[in-house]
Formats: sequence, C-alpha cells, structure tokens
Amino acid sequence: MRNNSFTGDDNITLLAKGVVLKGEIHVEGTVRIDGRLDGEIQTKGHVIIGEDGLVQGMITAGTVVSSGRIKAKVTANERVQLLKTATLIGEILTPILIMEEGAKLQGATDMGVTAWSDELPKLPGSVSDLSAHRAKQIVAVEKESRD
Repeated sequence: MRNNSFTGDDNITLLAKGVVLKGEIHVEGTVRIDGRLDGEIQTKGHVIIGEDGLVQGMITAGTVVSSGRIKAKVTANERVQLLKTATLIGEILTPILIMEEGAKLQGATDMGVTAWSDELPKLPGSVSDLSAHRAKQIVAVEKESRD
C-alpha cells in the first residue's frame, strides 16, 4: 500500500513550483498551488497555496489555506486561513477567517454579518434583568445615646 503525506482517498491536483497555468481548474478534491495560476479554481474541497504559490483570478472552495500570494475574489463555504507568510489582495467571502500574525490582507471581507437593530435583544425567560436585583440603598441612622 502506498503511503503519502495526504490522508484519505481525496483527489489531489498539484500545480508544481515553476509551472504557470492560465485557465480554470474544476475538481472535487484538494488543489495545491506551488506555481502560478492566472484564472479560476473551483472545488468543494481544499485549496492550499504554498509559499511559492500565486493565484490571480477567483477561488471558490470549501476551505482555503494560504502561505503564498493571492490576488483574487475568494469564496470559501467553511473557512479561509492565512498563514504567516500569506498575502491576500482582493475580496473574501467566508463564515470563518483565521489570520496568523504576519499575514497581510488588503481588501473587503464579508463573514455573513447582517445589520442589527438599535433595540437591545429581549432576555430569555430564564434570565432576569440584573438591575431589578440590585441591592436597595440603605441609610443607617445612628441613635443618640442617653446618659
């Protein structure tokens, strides 16, 4: 049985260092970019961009992990993770964004936040308003002592 660094029986597409590809990659599994891609990547799996990797265009994936350079619109259904050597210029649409110290980001990020009203939310039935339970101020009055 053959053993490699990738676990499971995931399909892996590799764009090796020194390779330049202009076009589209559409796969079901993992894509690793160590070269240069000018175009589009679409996968339900992972996109991994190595330190020497460069992607310009558009990335649509389940998860994107980068330690390289991206100049693209990035859409990830699960998360985007920028490692310390990563640089991303563009737009990110993802529910979870993780950035290590040293990673660089320029652009717009949309993590699915919707506008909220100015009204405070109502407390659930089991939680009571703390201001109703504040201690009442007590004034102590001293009695005069009689001799």
